[in-house]
Amino acid sequence: MHLDKNSRIYIAGHRGLVGSAIWRELQAQGFTNLIGRTHAELDLLDAGAVAEFYANARPEFVFVAAAKVGGILANNNHPAQFLFENLQIQNHLIHGAHIAGAKKLLFLGSSCIYPKLAPQPLKEDYLLSGPLEPTNEWYAVAKIAGIKMCQAYRRQYDCDFISAMPTNMYGPNDNYDLQNSHVLPALIRKFHEAKAAGKSEVVCWGTGAPLREFLYADDLARACIFLMQNYSDEQFINVGYGSDVSIKDLAGTVKQVVGFPGQIVWDTSKPDGTPRKLMDSTRLLALGWKPQVSLEDGIRMAYADFLKRFAP
Repeated sequence: MHLDKNSRIYIAGHRGLVGSAIWRELQAQGFTNLIGRTHAELDLLDAGAVAEFYANARPEFVFVAAAKVGGILANNNHPAQFLFENLQIQNHLIHGAHIAGAKKLLFLGSSCIYPKLAPQPLKEDYLLSGPLEPTNEWYAVAKIAGIKMCQAYRRQYDCDFISAMPTNMYGPNDNYDLQNSHVLPALIRKFHEAKAAGKSEVVCWGTGAPLREFLYADDLARACIFLMQNYSDEQFINVGYGSDVSIKDLAGTVKQVVGFPGQIVWDTSKPDGTPRKLMDSTRLLALGWKPQVSLEDGIRMAYADFLKRFAP
């Protein structure tokens, strides 16, 4: 099912980190008929409003990049909200696309769907092979339900609905809130504020030994468009950078990009978290997609976006 330049394409969550990247990339590739609705214009928790939107807009292709997201703290403190709201959002969007006769839909999950102790790198087959990480299982369960829903609608209604699982994302429009942002934006903000305040050191949690994988948002966007055009399997597909980096090296790169002259101090009384989280993206790489943005270049662009938004 191929997109053409004037296909009607709905990007749910087009203001977020991933949705805004998909929107930018579609525009850059010359797609002219993009559909987006802000939260004020369309409440995705309202089934009637979503049904009415679909009936009027009649999108042919749907990217589901809308979700209620937050860090470990938010997940832990609001489990009911994370489960209920994410289920509602994706139910309305996936079912609505089916009712409206959309040609194809791509649902985006998260790497937290994998069992806490799954072997590394994480292969698609490891889904539901063990218990989830307790701190964000509510979000993970919702995302797993979304994958299963796409599979169920394929089986029962022959819908061309596919799912992709991205690794840790970063880039323009990221969340830099120190309470609930992810590790990379949190480091960017930490080093920037220490530099601005003329501090001599930045304290980072743990030993710096854990390994994490990061993908620049525009690379994920290119992968999503590539999958929309080239992938139609029931099995969801991993989207990762293909290699990981230690938190210690990550902090060193952020320090260098931000231009913080002081020292990094590791507070080893703080927990390290999972030793490694790397996606196995073999299936996607075999289809011919690969990331274009190196971690250092990506951090440079992310920091430029941070400065533009928060440090005028």
